[in-house]
Order: sequence, then C-alpha cells, then structure tokens
Amino acid sequence: MQKKHNFSVKREAIYKTISSTDIHPSAEWIYEQLKPSLPDLSLGTVYRNLAVFKQNGMIQSLGVINGQERFDWNMSKHSHFICEKCFSVMDIPADRNLIEPSVYGFVEEHCHALVRTHNIVFYGLCSRCRQENQECQYLPDNEISDIKNNH
Repeated sequence: MQKKHNFSVKREAIYKTISSTDIHPSAEWIYEQLKPSLPDLSLGTVYRNLAVFKQNGMIQSLGVINGQERFDWNMSKHSHFICEKCFSVMDIPADRNLIEPSVYGFVEEHCHALVRTHNIVFYGLCSRCRQENQECQYLPDNEISDIKNNH
C-alpha cells in the first residue's frame, strides 16, 4: 500500500509543479525542481506521469524545443511564441483573431479535408534576447552578415 501512496504523492507533486509555472517546462526541469523534496523520484517517473497527464487531457506537449520536450498545463485555446535564442516559451491569448476564417476554407479545399482546429507558433527573439542583440532586429540574413563584415 505504501508504494501506491508514494506514487500518488509523486503524481500530485509533478502536476502541481507543472501547473504552477508558465515557463512550459521540460520533464528534466520538473525533475530538478522536485528532486530535493522527493529524493527517490526518478526521471522515468516524471516522464510516465507526464504521459498519463497528456493521455487524460490535463496537459499538452509543445513538441521538442532545443532537444527537450516541453509541456503546457493551459489547455485553453491559445498560441505560443518561442525565442530562438534562449528557447523561452510564452503564451499568446486566444482572444486575438490570429487566423482568418477563409484560411480554413483554403486548407480544406487544398487538402480535401475538414479542419477542426489549428495551432500557431511564432518564432523570434524575446525582449531580453532582443536587447542583447540590438544589431539583429529581424533583418534579413544577408543584411546581418553585411553589418558584421563592415564592423
């Protein structure tokens, strides 16, 4: 019985950790946060519980970002911004009309399919990384190399 109790304590701690942050953590990040208070926690346990949470619709995977799968507990409809330098992930509220309804019609016609939903991910530099790279404010690659070659 004790083993089952420990497992549910670990599961609860894993879910509480992911749902108490907006950084869209990886399994490794969750593990590092919990290891001091749960010394017998394994990374495998974190992965298994994240899989259960995904299967039960409690979290979603954002895919692999910089070599690590990242997770989101916010299951409401929203988009994401991913910084290409520091790999931070930020939520973009769904209240903005990010896609024209006609795009669904185009995709349905092109693919001969029924579109039910979409997922939009924006990539660029977050405000912190943008400040660190003032010379790189979304210029085309050839203009960036021209600037670097002239300095």
